[in-house]
Amino acid sequence: MSTPELDFIGIGLGPFNLGLACLTAPLARPRGLFLESKPDFDWHSGMFLEGSSLQTPFMSDLVTLADPTSPFSFLNYLKQSGRLYPFYIRENFHPLREEFNDYCRWAAARLPSVRFGRSVTEVTYDERLAEYEVRTANGETYRAPRLVLGTGTPPHLPSAVGGLGGDFLHNSRYLEAKPGLLGKRSITVVGSGQSAAEIYHDLLQDIDTHGYHLTWVTRSPRFFPLEYTKLTLEMTSPEYVDYFHALPGPVRDTLNSTQKSLYKGIDSDLINAIFDLLYTRSRRGKVPTRLLTNTSLDSASHDPATGTYTLGLRQHEQDRAHTLTTEGLVLATGYRYRVPDFLAPVRDRIRWDDQGRYDVSRDYAIDVTGRGIYVQNAELHTHGFASPDLGMAAYRNSRIIRHLLDGEEPYRVETAIAFQEFSV
Repeated sequence: MSTPELDFIGIGLGPFNLGLACLTAPLARPRGLFLESKPDFDWHSGMFLEGSSLQTPFMSDLVTLADPTSPFSFLNYLKQSGRLYPFYIRENFHPLREEFNDYCRWAAARLPSVRFGRSVTEVTYDERLAEYEVRTANGETYRAPRLVLGTGTPPHLPSAVGGLGGDFLHNSRYLEAKPGLLGKRSITVVGSGQSAAEIYHDLLQDIDTHGYHLTWVTRSPRFFPLEYTKLTLEMTSPEYVDYFHALPGPVRDTLNSTQKSLYKGIDSDLINAIFDLLYTRSRRGKVPTRLLTNTSLDSASHDPATGTYTLGLRQHEQDRAHTLTTEGLVLATGYRYRVPDFLAPVRDRIRWDDQGRYDVSRDYAIDVTGRGIYVQNAELHTHGFASPDLGMAAYRNSRIIRHLLDGEEPYRVETAIAFQEFSV
């Protein structure tokens, strides 16, 4: 399928590329087409626990922080859905997670540039035409001089469960697997962040009804709350990204390892709710649950005859190994970026660092020209913890659009918003 009129092709449609689609929709240029393998928009639906909300306020929607007047704003979605006044009366700036997903589906349905059910199988480069050729599993071919990769971060499973049998699951499938979990005699949740906490809290509420034993295992030395103070939030700013990007690679990696509580912590209200629920249940006797900190999952085996898992654990401060037997196993072990296989034919056009990761420019380009392939949420190692933050998505898209337009700025790109100084 020839598409010579395109300026770029977006591959993958999570919230970040969807935001780019919304922001480019009213512009004459750049003209984009967005390809998504799923049949419809779906963002972490396996974790739509009742009442669960985003950890960022509604202004971190697809467009508002770039264009508050956009018809694709979350507030306009609420108005068109007849829910604006109930949201106002609720007096909570954080949308429900399922509500945000519905909003994204509403926006995607209004975009003629979006194509669902298009699984990209190969990307090649035509030197003569200076265009990328994108092929899909259903036999379609699209061409454009530039690409924006928004393929997201797939679920990560630790090496300890490699080849493990049974019905263990990653938290991304929690809701579909929950009915089966409730029938087990014991359940173990492994993980340190918000998803692990939400699942533990959800299962803890049903512990008396179903009578299972519940264990939460985390490598972290404590249950870290998400750090959400205002001066810390200034680190999700253009100035901090400028500062972080200019640091040497080893320094950036060290910072990322020490800043996890800034973007992977647990909502403090949820931590308190877990304690309060444990306190309430403990009045009737010992609660059949364990919370194990400083503990890593080093090995795992499955016994099909008994339907149980034996987990090899290590308490790191004591450097002591021990085992835990459980019937249910939920791995809330996060998501990690993986370079898509379809990029194999153009690997030589991509810049790589000494660890085999994308060498991402300040304007989010990764190709050898610095103007051909851009990435969304694949630059944690170069741009810092603001990369997965929904609140910085509109800013990143504004910079990508400016770069696509050779400096033209349809959406003002902020350069200085913080009170504090990050560099000398």
